[in-house]
Amino acid sequence: MHSVGDRRASRWDAHRRTRRAELTDAAIAAIREHGAGVGMDDVAAAARTSKTAVYRHFADRTQLYVAVCHRVAQVLLGQVRAAMDGASGPRAKTAAAIAAYLRLIEHDPQVYRFVVHRPLADADLVADLVSLIGDQVADVIAEQLRLAGADPAPAVPWGHGVVGMVRSAADNWIARPAGMTRDQLADHLTALAWAGLSGVVARTEEETP
Repeated sequence: MHSVGDRRASRWDAHRRTRRAELTDAAIAAIREHGAGVGMDDVAAAARTSKTAVYRHFADRTQLYVAVCHRVAQVLLGQVRAAMDGASGPRAKTAAAIAAYLRLIEHDPQVYRFVVHRPLADADLVADLVSLIGDQVADVIAEQLRLAGADPAPAVPWGHGVVGMVRSAADNWIARPAGMTRDQLADHLTALAWAGLSGVVARTEEETP
């Protein structure tokens, strides 16, 4: 049986999680308005509270940065998974994943810049996110290899290689778009990724006894 103190602690923990989530949302709104160089005063204003209140839930800027990174990671990974699940066939899944990644970057360029170019935390949260997406792509490639009766082992480096290429190209595009639209970039990256993947999968099929 829970004591009164336990129930109070549980309610406080729930309140604290809710308030941290609200402040994270406010931070994202402030980033969208003021850019990647947003300050804690801007975050407090967006949350309609004081900077002291923000620091009550986030001890420093690094903690807030990590919270924003985790929120972006959850949204992006969810969108990539949903896009891949909604596509039929390996090429369509590859195209859907690339399009979902670029769509979020185009929709939230300042948030993306904040996450990628503000190394305030010891851990590279963006690298962790890209690694998770790489695992998703690798699963699709592995399934295709198994259907072809081939060894699925190469799927891991191929999947992570494709995602690394997309991240690098996306970073360059967001910094120097050069008149290229998101759809054009997605088409170019899909063509390059699929040309490589279809080629190595076909070669693997030929080598399979």
